[in-house]
Amino acid sequence: MAMNYPVWDVTFGAGLLMAMVAILHVFVSHFAVGGGLFLVITERRARRNNDVALLGWLKAHTRFFVLVTVVFGAISGVGIWFTIGLIAPTATSNLIHAYVWGWAIEWVFFFVEITAALLYYYGWEKLEARLHEWYGWVYFIAAFASMVIINGIITFMLTSGTWTKNHQFWKGFFNPTCFPSLAFRFAVALALAGIYALITASLQKDALLKGRLVRWSVCWIAPSLAVLPALGWWYIHKIPPEVWADVRGPMPTATHFALFAVVLLAVTFTLTLLALVKPGRMPLALSLLVALVALGAMGSFEFVREAIRKPYVIANYLYANSLYSDTTPGDGGFSVDEVNTAGIVHSAKWIANRDLTKKDQAAVGREIFRLECESCHTTDAYRGVKHYLALRQWDRTKIQAMLSVLGLMHNGAMPPFAGTDAESRALAAFLSTLHPVSATATAAASDGQTVFDQNCSMCHRISPGDTLFTKLPKDPNAASKALTDLPSLFPAMPDLKLPDRQRLALVSWVNTQRKARGFGISAKGAN
Repeated sequence: MAMNYPVWDVTFGAGLLMAMVAILHVFVSHFAVGGGLFLVITERRARRNNDVALLGWLKAHTRFFVLVTVVFGAISGVGIWFTIGLIAPTATSNLIHAYVWGWAIEWVFFFVEITAALLYYYGWEKLEARLHEWYGWVYFIAAFASMVIINGIITFMLTSGTWTKNHQFWKGFFNPTCFPSLAFRFAVALALAGIYALITASLQKDALLKGRLVRWSVCWIAPSLAVLPALGWWYIHKIPPEVWADVRGPMPTATHFALFAVVLLAVTFTLTLLALVKPGRMPLALSLLVALVALGAMGSFEFVREAIRKPYVIANYLYANSLYSDTTPGDGGFSVDEVNTAGIVHSAKWIANRDLTKKDQAAVGREIFRLECESCHTTDAYRGVKHYLALRQWDRTKIQAMLSVLGLMHNGAMPPFAGTDAESRALAAFLSTLHPVSATATAAASDGQTVFDQNCSMCHRISPGDTLFTKLPKDPNAASKALTDLPSLFPAMPDLKLPDRQRLALVSWVNTQRKARGFGISAKGAN
C-alpha cells in the first residue's frame, strides 16, 4: 500500500486479485505472440501445398485467435493496469516514470499489432495471398517486439541490476534476467500456439484433417516444452545466488511453485504426446485438459517469479508496501529510515486514526496494518495473519518483539517494520485481537520442536550452517542461560523471554538434531 495514496481494501487479498488478472492475461498474451507465428507459417505451408482444407481451418482459427488475443487480451491488459494502479500506485508510478518511453514504444507496437491482426483476419477473401501473408508477418514482428519491451521492464523489477545506482534506462532494461526470460517466454509462446490450435483442431469433423492438425500442433508444443528445462536453468542461474537461497528457506514458496510448474509441464508434455495415439479421434475434452494444465504451469511460474522478488516490488529499491529501501528518490515517497524517524501515522496522507495517545491502540494498529501489510496479507483470507498467529500462539508482547525483526523473518521475505516504538505497540495490539492468546497459553508448549516451530522457525532452519545450531553452547545449562538474553547471543534476535522449561526443552531438541544430523558447533559455542 502507498503512503501517498488511499488504500484499496480487497477482502480476499490484493495479491490474489493481481495473480488472477495477470495469469489469465499472460496465458493469452503469450499465445498472441506464438500464435501469430503459427498463423503465417501454417498459411505458407498450406499455400505451398495448395492445401484447401488446411486453409479453411486456418481461417476459422484466425477468428478464434482474434477474439481471444485482440478482444480478451486487450481487455485483460487494461485490467492489469487498472488493478496495479489501485493495489500498488507507487510501484506503478515508478514504472511509468522510469520507462515512459519504453511504454510509449510498446503501445505503438501494440497499435500496429492490433491493426495488422484485424487486417489479416478480414483480408482472407479480399487480399492477394502474398499481401495477406505480409500482414501476418507484420503482426508477428510487432507482437514479438511488444514482448521484448514488456519483458525487459518486468525482469527489471526482479533483477534491477545497476539501475538502483544510476537509474539509467538501458541498465535496468538489459538486466541479468532479461535475455533468459525472453527466451523462456518465447518458448512458452510457441508451445501455447500449438496448445490453442489443439482446441480448434479437436472441433473438426473430418478425421483425416483433424489428425493432420493434431500432429502439426504437437510439432509446436513438444519441442518448445522440451527446451524449457534448459532455459529455466539459464534463467535461475542469472538470479543472484543469495536471492535464490533465501527463497528456499523457512517459507519456500518459490521452490514449492517451481515444483508445481515442473510437474504440470511434464503432465502437459505427456498429454500432448497422448494426443498422437489417435489424433483423428482426439476429443475436445483432452485439448481443454492440456490447456488447463498448461495454465496451471504458467501460473506456477508467475508465482515463482513473484516469490523470488519479495520483499520488493522493484528489486533492492521499492518494498512491496511502497516504502523505499534506503533513500527517497524525490518523488514524494518515503524511505524506511524516514518513517522510522517521523512515524507512519504522521507521514501517511490517507489515514483516519492518528491518535496514539488513546487507550484503543488497536484502532491505530488497524490503520498501520492497512498501510504496511495489506499489500501482501489479509487478516483471515489470502496469506491471512490470523492463521499465522494461531500457529505461532503469540501473545501481544511476543508479537511486538517479533515486529522488531520482521525484515529478517522467512529469510527476508517481508519488508522491515517501519515506524516508531509506539506504532509498533499499536500494530501488536491490533494483531493480538485477531487471535487472542493468553500469556499462560504461550508458555504452555514444553516440547522442544514445538518451541522451535513457534518461536524460531520463522528465521532459523534445521541446517548445519544455521547459527542456532552452530553457536548455541552444547551444555544445556550454559545454552539455557544464553537464551535468556537473545540479543547478546545474536544481535539481530528479538528480545524474547522464554520460560525456563521452554529454553531447556529447546536446547535438548537442538542437541538431538545436532547429533542425529551430524551438525557441528563452533569452538566458541562449545565453551
